[in-house]
Amino acid sequence: MQERHLFEYAVIRVVPRVEREEFINVGVIVYCASQGFLQTKFEINEEKLKAFSCQLDSPELYERLRSFERICAGRKEGGVIGQLPIASRFRWLTAARSTVVQTSAVHPGMCINAEHTLSQLFSQLVQ
Repeated sequence: MQERHLFEYAVIRVVPRVEREEFINVGVIVYCASQGFLQTKFEINEEKLKAFSCQLDSPELYERLRSFERICAGRKEGGVIGQLPIASRFRWLTAARSTVVQTSAVHPGMCINAEHTLSQLFSQLVQ
């Protein structure tokens, strides 16, 4: 039997109108300490965003989501936060905030392969 590993994940959401607390799931972030894994996957459904009848700056929104990728990668391109230890980067990315890009509460689970789990969660919760 293959070894199972504890992982944590959060759903990345776009909240077009923060005051209304309505959101669209656009991505997932997965952290697995024992596998040294921190990665995100996202996709913006422009049609769903249009349904909210709001004007979001798409290039800015994509840039905010790409910053999640840079911070997860942990390189210099991730800025000061990208230089933190992997657990600290995950905690920073999933901290509560009241902006257009937010994350859900953090949820735990068990996995064999964190990368495969990221793909599964993305399919289930975003697509």
